[in-house]
Amino acid sequence: MELVDLYDENRVPLGRTAERYAKKDPGELRIVVHVCLFDRLGRLLIQRRTENKHIWPGLWDVTVGGGVDAGETTRQGAEREIREELGYALDLSGLRPSVTVNFAGGFDDFFIAVRDVDIDGLSLQAEEVSAVRWVTLEELLAMVDDGSFIPYPKSFLQFLFDMRETFGFPTK
Repeated sequence: MELVDLYDENRVPLGRTAERYAKKDPGELRIVVHVCLFDRLGRLLIQRRTENKHIWPGLWDVTVGGGVDAGETTRQGAEREIREELGYALDLSGLRPSVTVNFAGGFDDFFIAVRDVDIDGLSLQAEEVSAVRWVTLEELLAMVDDGSFIPYPKSFLQFLFDMRETFGFPTK
C-alpha cells in the first residue's frame, strides 16, 4: 500500500496520510511529480507507458511521473521516480518545480532538467515503462495529434520546451 501525505487547497499539510488511490474526502489533496529531461539539442526524453497501466496505457508521456510518497519532498519524489522508472540517478539539488498544475486530486509539480543521457544505458522498470526515446517539439506535437501521446494541451508542451533553458519569468 502506497501512502501519500494530504494537503489543503493552499498546499498546507493536513498532518494525515491516505492510501494513494483511495477516495479522498473534500479538501484532501495530494502531490504528483513529473520530470521533463531535455538534452543539449533541445529534445525531450519521453517514455511509453506499459499496456497494464490503469491510466493512459500504452501512450507516450513525459520523461517520468508519479505520486510523492508520504514523508517525501516533491524533489525527493521526482528523484525517486526517475531512479525507479529509468534506473537513472538525477540530482535535482537546488531546483524547484518549474511549474505546478492543479488537478482535481491535488498538485502536479513539473521539474525540468537538461542532461545528455545515453538512453541505451537506462534500466527501464518493466511494470511501468516499455520504451524511451528523444523527441523534438514538432515530433511531440504530431504524437499528440495522432493520439500516441497523452493529450496534454499543446501550449503546455510548448511551455515546457520554452522553459528548458531558464527558471521562472524575468522579474525586472
